Amino acid sequence: MLPAQYRMRRSSDFSATVKHGTRAVQPDIVLHARQAGDEPGPRVGLVVAKAVGSAVDRHRVARRLRHVCRTVLPELRPTDHLVIRARPSSRHAVSARLEQQLRAGLRRIHQAEGCDR
Repeated sequence: MLPAQYRMRRSSDFSATVKHGTRAVQPDIVLHARQAGDEPGPRVGLVVAKAVGSAVDRHRVARRLRHVCRTVLPELRPTDHLVIRARPSSRHAVSARLEQQLRAGLRRIHQAEGCDR
């Protein structure tokens, strides 16, 4: 489970991150990240649309993504806002594959932003 202090809750935060953030596309997920200095601690939000599958499939994907996010929280900066959008193929992906893609996407975003991480 992702601790409550790291969850993105407001629709405006999701919208701003997707609209103004840097995007990294992976086979099973799409990452949107931006710097937002208004709240302490990194914030992570998930978007798992109906295209992913049934409610059971969507909840399974969301649980896997929340678990994977917990492992990468120490690598995020305190001002990071991250939205992870699950693609339909994520329904068949195992947690290890999702974690690899999340880390690869974060590396690409940090490189694009010129960050040393």
